[in-house]
Amino acid sequence: MSNTKREQGIAKYHEVYCNQLPEPPAEGQDRFFDYMLSSLFGDLWANATLSIRDRRLLLLGAIAAQGEDFTFTIQAESAFKRGELSELELEEAVLFLTQYVGYPRASKMRLALMGLMAKLKQADTKGAEV
Repeated sequence: MSNTKREQGIAKYHEVYCNQLPEPPAEGQDRFFDYMLSSLFGDLWANATLSIRDRRLLLLGAIAAQGEDFTFTIQAESAFKRGELSELELEEAVLFLTQYVGYPRASKMRLALMGLMAKLKQADTKGAEV
């Protein structure tokens, strides 16, 4: 097992994002990343009180409230690939969020989700053809 909070954070970062995001910079090269990896991923995401799925749902709601469709897509893709949320559950989350974040913001999340699912289905189809 990793012996520093930063190393634990890197492991959790890769787990949460299915190794889809770029490798973090080396320790000491970026103070922002050093802090994020040790505190956000080494402490918060690693804490067993809430599951990664629970945290992801909270995060999807917070991101939707801010209207951040790009970040929403990253989270939705990771949740889908990790088996935390199905396409139907992600669609339901967006529909539910319309009542709390408003239709304009939820519409952005819906479009982002539709694009993501189309991309994943296309990739799956190409993989099946090989």
